[in-house]
Amino acid sequence: MTFSTITQAAPVLSGALLGGGLAGIAYAAVPHTGRIRERLARLPKATMARRAVLAIAAGAGAALVTGWPVAGVLAAAGAWWLPRLLGPDAASAAEARRAEAVAAWAQQLRDLIAGSAGLHQAIAKSAPIAPQPVRAEVGQLAQRLRAGATVEEAVEAFSTKVDNPTADLVAIALATAEGRHAAELGELLGRLAEASRDRAALLARTSASRARTRSSVRIITAMALLMVTGLLVANRQYLEPFDTVTGQAVLAVVGATWAAGFAWMARLAAPVAAPRPMRPATVQAGGAG
Repeated sequence: MTFSTITQAAPVLSGALLGGGLAGIAYAAVPHTGRIRERLARLPKATMARRAVLAIAAGAGAALVTGWPVAGVLAAAGAWWLPRLLGPDAASAAEARRAEAVAAWAQQLRDLIAGSAGLHQAIAKSAPIAPQPVRAEVGQLAQRLRAGATVEEAVEAFSTKVDNPTADLVAIALATAEGRHAAELGELLGRLAEASRDRAALLARTSASRARTRSSVRIITAMALLMVTGLLVANRQYLEPFDTVTGQAVLAVVGATWAAGFAWMARLAAPVAAPRPMRPATVQAGGAG
């Protein structure tokens, strides 16, 4: 790759980076992506570092092998996002585990409260035996209550950490528990546990129905990568038009089209969204009643 080629491709690379920056700004501005950013924030730093190193290595390798700066950008983006998108449906599985865990914890609270334990005492007793997916959050809830936080404040922080619609409903029930009879609260927790298990079953069925689509996308992606690799190895002259500025622009458009398709698939493959009823004003109004 000569200096003149690099000079010619610089505007295309700049445009691709600019487009990526604009896409990132739009991504950050869309309200429904908040939950996605929260899930990314939960990833261990070591995992994020490995993904970053892999993306940088893939981008640098693709740029050096092909001599196409746009290919480097696309390869880096693909190495960052594709393993999560084309791999197992981890998001739905994790959401189903949380829903099942919330159901089990709600039943634990119901049983403890039925055994003449107060709300604070029931939460404290459930902390070490809560299901693993929500054990840390339940432990933090118990610690906040011991530290003197109000029930409304503690359950609001709990629902934010768990990030589950049924956990919001359980939190609202607990926030309004002071004005309820123990039997009424226990019955409500039992119904919420059933609703949470129904949601876990729905997520499992949805994930199974999408498995065929994910497999098809894996096959299409693999065949496209194999075709490009084969042409680079066996017939590099066929790809010479991409060495020009116009070719790089076309490659950027093709890559953007693929990226849009993958983004749409990711949206379709996301766990079934449910309204989040937990809001500070909701809790305060419930507590006031």
